[in-house]
Amino acid sequence: MENNHCVYMLRCKDQTLYTGYTNNLAARLERHQAGKGAKYTRGRGPLVLEAYEVYETKSEALQQEYQIKRMTRQEKERWILRRKKGG
Repeated sequence: MENNHCVYMLRCKDQTLYTGYTNNLAARLERHQAGKGAKYTRGRGPLVLEAYEVYETKSEALQQEYQIKRMTRQEKERWILRRKKGG
């Protein structure tokens, strides 16, 4: 997963969803789990990686992250389901 442009979604223990961007998903998840990731996720663990998507460019990934962050909770849950079903 290193050097890929990923948008990912985490479910926190309080059932809230966090969306982020990274170019190294494994390292980023380690930081989140260690409490050194995003301010939002600190103290909200354990965290579960619900879904992620890889993009060719950073620009595409950041645009998708922005779009997801504007979605309703219901739309985010559908985004997760589509990726879990493979399409």
